[in-house]
Amino acid sequence: MEILKGSAVAKAITEKVREQIADLTGRKPRLAIVRVGEEPGDLSYEAGAKKRMEKAGVETEVHVFPRNVDNAEFLAAFEKINGDPAVDGILVFRPLPAQIDEKALQEMIDIEKDVDCISPRSMEKVFEGNYVNAPCTPQAVLEMLDHAGVSLSGKRVTVIGRSMVVGKPLAMMLLQRNATVTICHSRTADLPSVCREADILVAAVGRARMITDVYVKEGAVVIDVGINTDEEGNLTGDVDFDSTAQKAALLTPVPGGVGAVTTSVLLKHVTESYFRRNAE
Repeated sequence: MEILKGSAVAKAITEKVREQIADLTGRKPRLAIVRVGEEPGDLSYEAGAKKRMEKAGVETEVHVFPRNVDNAEFLAAFEKINGDPAVDGILVFRPLPAQIDEKALQEMIDIEKDVDCISPRSMEKVFEGNYVNAPCTPQAVLEMLDHAGVSLSGKRVTVIGRSMVVGKPLAMMLLQRNATVTICHSRTADLPSVCREADILVAAVGRARMITDVYVKEGAVVIDVGINTDEEGNLTGDVDFDSTAQKAALLTPVPGGVGAVTTSVLLKHVTESYFRRNAE
């Protein structure tokens, strides 16, 4: 069994972006991070994103609003960020507080700058197969599979989870790569036997260590997207690593797997947006 770590994938993406922008004489690509409040998860991801951007030479600006910010005030400030020609990508931490009209923000964001695919128009393009930016986590899954040399064409791929954040967009992106895709969820009958049919199994269900060896076909590739905290407060994925490792040919760890690649995908999207917006 081979462990597929995210660090090598993230490093390869970062180095490629650094080379792409190294000789720019004008302004550098820029990411705007929009955060409301001080949620620990948001702060952690923000720190990782800023570090990743800095490594590649991409600029970052952070716009922080109090948790009780007025809706009209927030949307007016966001409109200015959205319209700033020096901003190439915008990352908004969600969910937003209840008083914020999140739907209005999603409709407002420029899809060229929508680097994590929060606009309905951006997601529509993912389902059409003609997208500008895909959601970062599903894209990170594909980046890891590509880095490992795993072919998707003709393979049976099972995705456990049907959220609009990971499961559904990932399924569409896999279909575009000619995989045969099954989406499973909490009401799937005899879930273990369905999963055992998969050449590639992607766990994005949000339940700590739910996926054990009984879900895995011998020699399958297992990608763990889950991020959970167990009873002891340890970070763990949706996959029980020890038991699954007895059958999987390739397995991603948590932490250090897919999550480690998401900020690199964000970096890639910001840079691609920069070049599209500055193409002559």
